[in-house]
Amino acid sequence: MPKIGTPMLFCPPDAPLALRPRNTVVLGRSRSCDLRIGGGDASRRHAEIRGDADGFLVRDLGSTNGTLVNGDRVGEHRLAPGDRIEIGATMITFCEVGGGFENLGLESDTQKTILTERPASNQVFEGELAEIPPFAVLQMLEMGRKTGLLQFDSVEGVGRLWLTKGDPVHAETKTQSGFDAAIAIVHASTGRFTFQPHETPTERTIEASVTELLLEASRALDEGLL
Repeated sequence: MPKIGTPMLFCPPDAPLALRPRNTVVLGRSRSCDLRIGGGDASRRHAEIRGDADGFLVRDLGSTNGTLVNGDRVGEHRLAPGDRIEIGATMITFCEVGGGFENLGLESDTQKTILTERPASNQVFEGELAEIPPFAVLQMLEMGRKTGLLQFDSVEGVGRLWLTKGDPVHAETKTQSGFDAAIAIVHASTGRFTFQPHETPTERTIEASVTELLLEASRALDEGLL
């Protein structure tokens, strides 16, 4: 992947939010915030992410419960790809996305990212899971209505997940197949991913959207099932 890509925030099941250079995005419970955070642990204007010549900074806005980055409470912190911003129980991941996704834009009314698939593109999309976690990759593929094979190579082994027009249709790991395999893939945290467009599965074992898959994966993690 290119070293510099499009900076984005991921907070599933919400749609990804692209950051613009030298702009400021406010996070919090208020309806006026650019990224609304639910739950009583978030202040009305909790934190902001601000772009400058060197990248992006997250700054706590005097919130009651504080802002964490990768588990540490911060006042201000320069963001690096893969950083996890915690506001109460909400996790927001900062990523730089590049390679394989073209025509990236913002919808002016909703400020939500739209990704469109370039016709007849055979470009492979790949990267490090530490910088772009599986849920972020899947959200981009869903929004871009991508068809192909997403492969994860991690310490847990190889996982493969096929998508058709952005929907997961089949998944395989060394020990699992179908929806359970897809859940396991979502929680991979180390290694690399590769997306090969236009690869089609031999069978369909999943009847769910990416959003439904991510919600179920989150539930399983909260309940200690993983």
